[in-house]
Amino acid sequence: MRTLLIRGMIAGLAAGLAYFLFAYLFGEPSVEAAIGYEDQVAAAAGEASTEEPLVSRGIQATLGLATAALIYGVVVGGILSLVYASMVGRVGRLSARATAAVIAGIGFVAVALVPFIKYPANPPASTLDTTVGQRTGPFMVLIIVSVLLAVGAVMLGRSLAVRMGSWNATLVAAAAYLVAVGIVGFLLPTVAETPTDFPAAVFYDFRVAAIGGQLVLWTAVGLVFGALIDGRSRRRSGSPVGTAAR
Repeated sequence: MRTLLIRGMIAGLAAGLAYFLFAYLFGEPSVEAAIGYEDQVAAAAGEASTEEPLVSRGIQATLGLATAALIYGVVVGGILSLVYASMVGRVGRLSARATAAVIAGIGFVAVALVPFIKYPANPPASTLDTTVGQRTGPFMVLIIVSVLLAVGAVMLGRSLAVRMGSWNATLVAAAAYLVAVGIVGFLLPTVAETPTDFPAAVFYDFRVAAIGGQLVLWTAVGLVFGALIDGRSRRRSGSPVGTAAR
């Protein structure tokens, strides 16, 4: 387990680096545009601040972003390795690499994509101060419920596989997850949090970069972790994939 966790964290480190590069290249321009809009609004209202920020934008966009991305990647990689340890050998006759890819795909959908559809990421200055608390609670609830429903869908698929076959069971489980999480998303409140004059192009670019970064992170961690454990299992010739991965 210790070796598996270390490999997951290494994969997460590599994925975090990929996430940082993507966010820096495609996300930072829209962040700069949003900050420019905020400065314009403050200047028009006579509230422009002359104080130097505690941390400069250059540090925020490089060292700060890199630190956050690497920590996030390591956490995701560690969690993926633990989930892999509990699922390997229990999701059909998938190889170690394929199992890691499936787990990463489910993680992206449950943790990133579904919550993003209901509560998409927002750039700086694009939300009203009074709505921050209204959004945070439901957003966290949706992530937790989405993950629990994904776990339930996996268990449902396993229970139906014997009677319906793996393909049909997977389709039924996926449909059940989508219906259930759709109902939850519908019941959760929609928060009107955006100033009417905020530039739509900045919104679009930032949100594309936000979900794109998550896709890069989860794809990279799944591929790198799968390669690491698959290589180890190949060296352990004659051992089952599940035993080799442990």
